[in-house]
Amino acid sequence: MKTHLRPHADTWGMEISALFIGLRLALSLFELNSALVNGYREGLKQRAVLTEARSNDGVSTEATSVKCKLQGTTRLPVFSMDGDYIIGGVFSIHHYIHTVKHNYTTMPEPLRCTGSIDTRELRFSRAMIFAIEEINNSTKLLPGIRLGYQIHDSCASVPMAVQVAFQLSNGLDPVFYTGDNCSQSDTVMAIIGESGSTPSISMSRIIGPFNIPQVSHFATCACLSNKQEYPSFFRTIPSDQFQADALAKLVKHFGWTWIGAVRSDSEYGNNGMASFLDAAHKEGICVEYSESFYRTDPRSKIQRVADVIRRSTATVVVAFAASGDLMILFEELTQKPSPPRQWIGSEAWVTDPNMLRFTLCTGAIGFGIQQSVIPGLRDFLLDLSPTEDAFKCSPYTNKQKFRITNMVYKAVYAIAHAIYNAVCQKTNSTIHCDKLTRIESKQILAQLKKVNFSQNGYDVSFDANGDPVARYELVNWQKSKSGSIELVTVGLYDASLPVALVHICISFSVSFCPPGTRKVLQKGKPLCCYDCIPCPEGEISNATDSPDCFPCPKEFWPNAERNICFPKPVEFLSYNEVLGIILAAFSVGGACLAIITAAVFFNHRTSPIVRANNSELSFLLLFSLTLCFLCALTFIGTPSEWSCMLRHTAFGITFVLCISCVLGKTIVVLMAFKATLPGSNVMKWFGPPQQRMTVVSFTFIQVLICTIWLVLSPPFPMKNLTIYKERIILECALGSAVGFWAVLGYIGLLAVFCFVLAVLARKLPDNFNEAKLITFSMLIFCAVWITFIPAYVSSPGKFTVAVEIFAILASSFGLILCIFAPKCFIILFKPEKNTKKHLMNKNQY
Repeated sequence: MKTHLRPHADTWGMEISALFIGLRLALSLFELNSALVNGYREGLKQRAVLTEARSNDGVSTEATSVKCKLQGTTRLPVFSMDGDYIIGGVFSIHHYIHTVKHNYTTMPEPLRCTGSIDTRELRFSRAMIFAIEEINNSTKLLPGIRLGYQIHDSCASVPMAVQVAFQLSNGLDPVFYTGDNCSQSDTVMAIIGESGSTPSISMSRIIGPFNIPQVSHFATCACLSNKQEYPSFFRTIPSDQFQADALAKLVKHFGWTWIGAVRSDSEYGNNGMASFLDAAHKEGICVEYSESFYRTDPRSKIQRVADVIRRSTATVVVAFAASGDLMILFEELTQKPSPPRQWIGSEAWVTDPNMLRFTLCTGAIGFGIQQSVIPGLRDFLLDLSPTEDAFKCSPYTNKQKFRITNMVYKAVYAIAHAIYNAVCQKTNSTIHCDKLTRIESKQILAQLKKVNFSQNGYDVSFDANGDPVARYELVNWQKSKSGSIELVTVGLYDASLPVALVHICISFSVSFCPPGTRKVLQKGKPLCCYDCIPCPEGEISNATDSPDCFPCPKEFWPNAERNICFPKPVEFLSYNEVLGIILAAFSVGGACLAIITAAVFFNHRTSPIVRANNSELSFLLLFSLTLCFLCALTFIGTPSEWSCMLRHTAFGITFVLCISCVLGKTIVVLMAFKATLPGSNVMKWFGPPQQRMTVVSFTFIQVLICTIWLVLSPPFPMKNLTIYKERIILECALGSAVGFWAVLGYIGLLAVFCFVLAVLARKLPDNFNEAKLITFSMLIFCAVWITFIPAYVSSPGKFTVAVEIFAILASSFGLILCIFAPKCFIILFKPEKNTKKHLMNKNQY
């Protein structure tokens, strides 16, 4: 379907224009819609001619086909979209209509809107589009059928509402062919609107005779419940009769028996106030004055009403008025403030966000439609297309809950359910809808009377008068901590109860649920009775009286008050912390110790003790120990791709090199003993070349394991969000756990093999048997790495790295101290023992 979205091309400035509200409907139709009426008459004449022609024998229908043409100028809708069935919409998107001057000699200029955009009404129109698109995207309600819409701007005026009603009754095509019946034009199935009672009355009188149903979201005049006058009118908002009764009970509840009253000079205000005054009289309430006014009245009249309020002795004022009217009065009262007044308001203005800027009404109370959640609507409202953004009102809502907007939403679904009942059939669990079925608006009218469904938890049905069940929230204008005025729910009115009561939970010094908590209703009590529950761990609420807490993004965490999400601190073993500094110092110290030992051995390389213990393997072992100490440094600092790959592979290769050297020295000891036996020449099979090949071979296997690990699934840096909820652990993931444990397993295998050989050689007769020292060093090495495994698995966060560094340093210190410390002690402090004679002595060392 092709969608047409275009903003109205009217002017944007405020212009106070004289409207023709006071004119009777007949005069409005005569002056402003004479062309359209003539079009109807012309169509009837043509139909009569056609009927007469068809009565003649032998005259075919095709030969007498009538060309139907609408008279007047077609008014394009503000928003429109094609569909199988069209729903009309009428909203007061602009505040005023341009004054039209008539000279009765030429055709009057077309009606056009003026003044600023009413963002609330624009939201209503967008909510209608949202609901229709939601239905079109659903497969449950009208599968296979696409609803369309034509939404018009009535400029909050009767003349424009009348013209739009005629337009929706006829369709957009100025010329159409329908065989023998000009009245069967492309009309809408139903109309949603208008927001005001007066325009709604005018529209209903026009479209009622054509059986086109009208569902209003905001017209509350009790007079519209009269089905004799308005047979096709429905509404999703309660009648003012219920609100008037509720307001009278509220005034009586607080003991206010001397009040003033102001109202809009319209059907809404006059009928609503009449109902209220009647109910107030029954409650024993006296009224000092009752003044009416309208937004287009001369300023002198507005000033007179304001002066009456200022001079009156009544400190309580009940206002039954539209927000557009009352805004004019409040602006006048702001110029010269009156003594403090307690304002009691009707739904039309007391819940209008645009009215909250008037601080003179702080403390006002009144009844409003219950707040409701419409999933997805807020994002839809803020997602304006470039064309719609020409309204220059984005964003025009930051609400999570809606009041009157939900009435529009319910109206769309009520019409959709009526269409469903007319064109769809349910067989077993399968719904079949025939979009080719030609239905008339009177069928939708009949089905609307029967609808009864629930949408998003909201019940929708109409009584015999086309009215819904009346439920209201009692709201209070209160100053927030920031100084702005906000609406706070303090009570509930439910007309469906056996005896409708006003439940008032708290006084007007209402406490708030502060940010960091959520509002939880008390079971079995009215909506205004609630508890403030702290947000659970990891969640926040950043608004007063928030109904829900919201989780922080995965890399954020709430502050102590749980009203703001902060980035989680990133934790890793750093050089800037004490633990990192200590481990780094031991690492560097160990490397220095290995280098010093190598220097001592080099300076005494010709001494018997150095030469007797395979100096080549000793120097290679000291070199590998230096690397073992230094590789611990790669585990400290911010993990990166290169450091993660380097730390594990460097550790694995250097330790295998180290153990290979120890293993080589152990084998040399065993071979040397066997070489002393008579007739043995085993040393020629394990000389220096074979020793080097042994070390290289064992180390090459570890290099191969590490290479395969790095190629297939190397270690990589990662943010661990699971160990601690409140902080991020930056660590190196193993990549392949098999690769990691293969590296450790190979080191362990060589260590165990070396330990076994050292144990076998520990009692060989020699004054300085190196096998004993290797046995102790391997014993320490194996003990460290056996305890490392459970400690590594169970240590959290950065302590996992610390455990691994400790194991590296402990095993490295065990090797260098057990193997080289006794030799260095003799070289440096017992030189008399560093002789060949002493080494050959068979006495125990």
